[in-house]
Amino acid sequence: MKNIYIILSILLIASGCDSFLDKQDPEATTFQEFFNTEEDLRRVVYSSYLDVFTSGGTHQMLFYMQEGRSDNAYSRVDGHHQQRLANGDFNSSSQLFLWHWENHGKHTGRLNTFIANIDAPYVENESIREKYKGILEALRVWHYFMMTAQWGDVPFHLEPADMVTAQQPVTTKEEILDKLFEIVDNVTTKMSVDEYKTDKYMFNANSFKALAARYALFNGRYELAAKYAKDVINSGKYQLHPSYKDLFQYEAASNNKEFIMHMDKDCSGTRYSFRDLGPHFRTGGGQSYVVPLKSLVDSYWTLQGNPIDKCPLHTKEEYELNPKLNRDPRYEASIMGHGDLFYGEEINIYDENGPMFHEKERASRSGYWFKKYVSENDAFRDNGTTTLEFSLLRYAEILLTYVEAKIMLNQIDDEVKGYINDIRRRAGLDMTQADVKLPKYSSYTQEQWIDLVRNERRIELAGEGIRYLDIIRWKIAEAVLNQPALGHTRKATDGKLVSLKIEDRSFKAPYNYKWPFHETSLRIESGLVQNSGY
Repeated sequence: MKNIYIILSILLIASGCDSFLDKQDPEATTFQEFFNTEEDLRRVVYSSYLDVFTSGGTHQMLFYMQEGRSDNAYSRVDGHHQQRLANGDFNSSSQLFLWHWENHGKHTGRLNTFIANIDAPYVENESIREKYKGILEALRVWHYFMMTAQWGDVPFHLEPADMVTAQQPVTTKEEILDKLFEIVDNVTTKMSVDEYKTDKYMFNANSFKALAARYALFNGRYELAAKYAKDVINSGKYQLHPSYKDLFQYEAASNNKEFIMHMDKDCSGTRYSFRDLGPHFRTGGGQSYVVPLKSLVDSYWTLQGNPIDKCPLHTKEEYELNPKLNRDPRYEASIMGHGDLFYGEEINIYDENGPMFHEKERASRSGYWFKKYVSENDAFRDNGTTTLEFSLLRYAEILLTYVEAKIMLNQIDDEVKGYINDIRRRAGLDMTQADVKLPKYSSYTQEQWIDLVRNERRIELAGEGIRYLDIIRWKIAEAVLNQPALGHTRKATDGKLVSLKIEDRSFKAPYNYKWPFHETSLRIESGLVQNSGY
């Protein structure tokens, strides 16, 4: 695969990004003609983001669509690739694995070529070349972080490959990670610590460290995760926005100090979060492609910071029947469902004549919708488009990364507890009860702290595409993805609780913790070794 795409990348450098090919010389066909000016460098970086990580229309890679891989949500369209990962209906012939493998292979090949020829374009100031080189190296690291997270051991190239080197055996995941974190340490010393005034989606030292912290945590490198996270915290560049709800709406999405990695309008083209996540309402464009599940709804704390089955104020049944009862305010900021108001009208998922009837194609099969990045202001825009700015990684995640890393190292001090409190306080919990420095938390074991931070991550980051990585690294997918996907709950005539059932799910441990290589990839790349169980 890589040998084919690396050669093509030299000839068709920015395939998938028409603007890059919009040159003064449309007859240009050689690498040198495509890659010789400072503007070429900028366009290469732009297209390297857009073609993979930030396209508003690529459902297979969009961060919020990836929620449908997990027990948090259901994805209704098979071609988006999330549904099969969640329900387990896949094997080594499933097209989704070929698509993702070729996507990463094509673009790591392009990045290797650009980086190897970084001295070719003319620039007025060498600092510009250094800036773009660092960003391209960071993008390549991002690809390999994702590839090792999904497949484990993979071929590892940091130079343009030819027909021979492209067939090399795989490199172990741990060897690759050692090199990737070495690159992070090297590149960040040369990057600006400030967010760029224009092109703010491009990596700077802090946003690259933030990404590295995420994957250090994913890979159990807790000291390194804590170090990167603390570097970002100590930079003083970021803070929790006062309003959790406003972060994901027009009130603050483009004006806050919490977003660290941006998916803003300059790097994502047209965006369609209302179409993808919003309800089918009148003539609006909502498609309900990915919708929350009961499992996520039930995970929200009570206002006092307790699980719903351990609260003396109400029964678990009362909470299941009324998700907004005495609940963590992040629930109402993140999710809406039956009985809630949308555009001034009450949602009724059981009205067969209504557009939100749960069995209709464009309605939510679960009876719930995400509210993050879904604005009523976009309800009737063409094709469900939005001008909201998205975050790919924000400061709250960095705080939780630091907290979890320190908990896993059993270094649970007042600073760690303080960061948990900061997140809970901003969320609007009753801190007379939810303050984790209170005496009732003093006897907590390490395992109890682990359970607490895991659930805090789940609800703080719900709808942001993080959950699948979490259940894989925690090795709990075999528990949470071997249960039916359920939706809204109500009481039947016999007094029993009944939940909408969407699908059965299956997760085969330990095999499904890694993705299979597609059969086509195995035939083309002789160095690949199929992961166990496929």
